[in-house]
Amino acid sequence: MAGHSKWANIKRKKAKTDAQRGKIFTKLGREISVAVKEGGSDPELNPRLKDAIAKAKAANMPNDNIERSIKRASGELGSVSYEEITYEGYGPNGVAIIVEALTDNRNRTAGEIRHLFDRSGGSLGANGCVSWMFDRKGIIVIEKTDDIDEDSLIMCALEAGAEDVKDEDGAFEVITQPMDFSEVREYLEKQGFKFVSADVEMLPQNYIELEDEQSNKVLALVDQLEDNDDVQNVYHNLDLDDLELD
Repeated sequence: MAGHSKWANIKRKKAKTDAQRGKIFTKLGREISVAVKEGGSDPELNPRLKDAIAKAKAANMPNDNIERSIKRASGELGSVSYEEITYEGYGPNGVAIIVEALTDNRNRTAGEIRHLFDRSGGSLGANGCVSWMFDRKGIIVIEKTDDIDEDSLIMCALEAGAEDVKDEDGAFEVITQPMDFSEVREYLEKQGFKFVSADVEMLPQNYIELEDEQSNKVLALVDQLEDNDDVQNVYHNLDLDDLELD
């Protein structure tokens, strides 16, 4: 199941240039801001903020950026309100796609997302049209290194309440129920494990296999969606096994 994994998506994105790192930090800053607006600026009293900070640190976001995002959301550095919106639809060749966005202009974002779907040969649908094909799960990705003992990791993860631990090609993926994600992440962090990523995501129940040329058309749409400033996350059910990327 290596090609299906979160780790497979991470490896695909590693080729992106450092010039895009600033955009990633901007998106993470928005998540932190929304978390502060929802539950306050103290991560010990705001689980969503604590998870957002952990996600930002896993992406190597500087502490100064994190603090700035918290202060901005608290009103110390000015404030912008973001609305959470989810879009669902089908990409080329019937691949199901879910787009999660944080926007300060609903009409602008909806128009941009619809345009990208239409231009790719896909179609934006109503809420619920594809989300039934996905399960919301916590996914913690830990890259394999010589100092990580697989048995110890599995034992720690299961003791913390994880649902499963998958051995992928180059990484371990710890799967949790959403309600258990924070507790498992914090426990593993205290045990000294370093994360490549840690987030609650939409995990496909089944995957669509396509030829390389068709798959690359889908991934072109995914990349365009992820490059949109308002888009936080893009999920799809394309099978990435043995795919040769353009």
